Amino acid sequence: MIHMNESASKIAHRLAEAAESLNISVEKLASGAMVIDAGINVTGSLEAGRLFSEVCLSGLGNVDFCLLELDKISLPGIRVMVSHPVEACMASQYAGWSIEVPREGQKAYRAMGSGPARALYGKEVLLQELGVTDVADTAVLAIESHKLPGDEVVAWIAAKCGVSPDRVILLVAPTASLVGSVQIAARVVETGLHKMVELGFDIRDILSGFGVCPIAPIAKDDLGAIGRTNDAVLYGGRAWYTAKTDPKKIEGIIEKIPSSASRDYGTPFYELFRRYDYDFYKIDPLLFSPAEVFINELNSGRTFHAGRVNADMLQRSLLS
Repeated sequence: MIHMNESASKIAHRLAEAAESLNISVEKLASGAMVIDAGINVTGSLEAGRLFSEVCLSGLGNVDFCLLELDKISLPGIRVMVSHPVEACMASQYAGWSIEVPREGQKAYRAMGSGPARALYGKEVLLQELGVTDVADTAVLAIESHKLPGDEVVAWIAAKCGVSPDRVILLVAPTASLVGSVQIAARVVETGLHKMVELGFDIRDILSGFGVCPIAPIAKDDLGAIGRTNDAVLYGGRAWYTAKTDPKKIEGIIEKIPSSASRDYGTPFYELFRRYDYDFYKIDPLLFSPAEVFINELNSGRTFHAGRVNADMLQRSLLS
């Protein structure tokens, strides 16, 4: 068993120890839980975003920075290399846990959670189908939100994960933040894997993943940031995978993996989001994937390819 929460905890503590230099803050709650603010009351930093991304991957992937030359534009980008892609991307990085915690006298705390605490919770259908679990006395969860969680949220998560509240580590960053832009770009490999799941492909046949994606400029609010960060992946993300399977299985899905296979392709994400009344579930689920995908299949030695980077859409969305 790969101990995902244990590995992620070590990276989270590195973040906490370097809080001042990384422009983040750390708070110990009354429960003893550690909350890392990576962009709500602080500015964050590129390095904080890189480490935040590696926490989301449970330390099973390496994240660094690069410059992407796309036609006539150059954009800062993220580069991700993933081993154990099922555990790193699907059981950890994927934001599959809908957090909804009632709070007395206040609105419920709502957010999407990613990170290896999901594998401790283990109730998501996706993880049950993949057969991935973790055993740990520490729960590490990354939350995309503009509100910091309190002890009531910690207690709820601890109970779901079967750990003591003082063994919970929560990392929080809003979409409209430097860390938010970095960690969403770092999901480029994960989005392709999730698209394969949607297409009925057994991703346990994927052995490794590599991807690059532009880092979206920070928007003035979370709605604008949702648009830009999604467009960075949909129109600028590129992912390469190594697989060992029947090559006919890849032939059957490769053209359907890139975002361009979706009926909703070609409209900036914010405009699309607004058209569907800000309801993610009304958007074609086949849209959420990288712009370009390569799969090297080892039994045949063939490399399959589909999609392309759309620099015009990137310029329209990210640089306007």
